[in-house]
Amino acid sequence: MQGGVFELETPLSEGEVRRLEAGDIVYLSGLVFTARDQAHRRILEILRRGGRLPFETSGLAVYHAGPVVRRVGGEWRVVAAGPTTSMRMEHVEADFVELTRVRMIIGKGGMGPRTREALQRHGAVYAVFTGGAAVLAAEAVRRVEAVYWLDELGMAEAVWLLRVERFGPLTVVIDSHGRDLYGERLAEVRERAKRVLRRLLGGSG
Repeated sequence: MQGGVFELETPLSEGEVRRLEAGDIVYLSGLVFTARDQAHRRILEILRRGGRLPFETSGLAVYHAGPVVRRVGGEWRVVAAGPTTSMRMEHVEADFVELTRVRMIIGKGGMGPRTREALQRHGAVYAVFTGGAAVLAAEAVRRVEAVYWLDELGMAEAVWLLRVERFGPLTVVIDSHGRDLYGERLAEVRERAKRVLRRLLGGSG
């Protein structure tokens, strides 16, 4: 399903995000931060004990990615930044959305019902970036604003705060109204499989 095309800039407002629907395409500019498994745990530990993060997350987009980054002339340069499988973060993502107040999650492969409910409740969306296009993603990064916990977590798991320009195309898969394109397609496939099985067993279709 092809929807509208939107040019958005972080920090995103709830109103902007609530206007997005599953199937819409977004090109995102502004600040985005990466976070994989260990970064999610570190951020949640800090926020749950009432601590403050070293950067503001409200209204930003979190990108499920472990970028390849190198030093060039004293600056960090992102070489590749493809998305990692988002379902790995499903068990903590609902709490992450609530505590960080991010407005967009970017990843690949879809997410589960807890995240879908949190997006609907807090006004956020889940969007996917094409897998296998890590270099294309890196080209949208204008500069690395900061990196956090690099020594403790390593390059892939550290949090990279990135300034991006027209990062995309990002396809909204789960919107803030409860629509989940992947979930809908999966339900359709399961229903077709049931009908085929009934026919094979001689039942009515």
